[in-house]
Amino acid sequence: MEPVIRVRDLTRRFGAFTAVDRVSFNVNAGEIVGFLGPNGAGKTTTIKMILGLLRISSGSVHVKEINAERNHRDVKSMVGYMSQKFSLYPLLTVWENVTFFGGVSGLSSFRLEECRREIAARLPAGAAARRVDALPPGHRQEVALFVSLMTEPDILLLDEPTSGVDPENRRLFWDRIYDLKQAGKTILVTTHNLDEAEYADRMLILHRGRLLLDGSPGDLLREYGADSIENLFREVIVRHETH
Repeated sequence: MEPVIRVRDLTRRFGAFTAVDRVSFNVNAGEIVGFLGPNGAGKTTTIKMILGLLRISSGSVHVKEINAERNHRDVKSMVGYMSQKFSLYPLLTVWENVTFFGGVSGLSSFRLEECRREIAARLPAGAAARRVDALPPGHRQEVALFVSLMTEPDILLLDEPTSGVDPENRRLFWDRIYDLKQAGKTILVTTHNLDEAEYADRMLILHRGRLLLDGSPGDLLREYGADSIENLFREVIVRHETH
């Protein structure tokens, strides 16, 4: 497969604290990569460096051969981003959010009207006219994903998209991710919910800023003789902490 994201020895320091420590991995075209780790592992910091939103202390990121740090505007135009906090303005209505983010992205008035109709069709009747903070988490999640897709990017970076969402809506959200893969999207999704790793083609396990594992869930379970992702994660962490 062809890598569309190449991360090499990526490091981010905040004073004496190293949040991301020499991390290297590829994300290949058309695959879903699950980026796993507990809160504070460095997942969001890594995502922000890929997007060019955070300065890189050392190492490099290339998105479709473009240096992300030097050309972050070009990268931003190719990548859809759904942040940990849903990327929405809670005091605006759904339609106002769609109009605002579409305008910032340079969408035409015709395309914006299409987007308004599309999001209204995805939500219960009348929900698009409501303020975002009045919507259930699952509907906010749907709107945030929709907004990240309005520019029709080939690559999606989803940062903790299922945080705070009930199991049923988590499952439905992953159905949407599969649909996006079938449509040709490449998706990197961060999560601290270990059971979600089984939905991914490949998983990366990050702990205290270090990348500990990279491989398909099935291959890694067999390699470590683990009977679940949770037990695999625990064993890898214990090994890391005792070496």
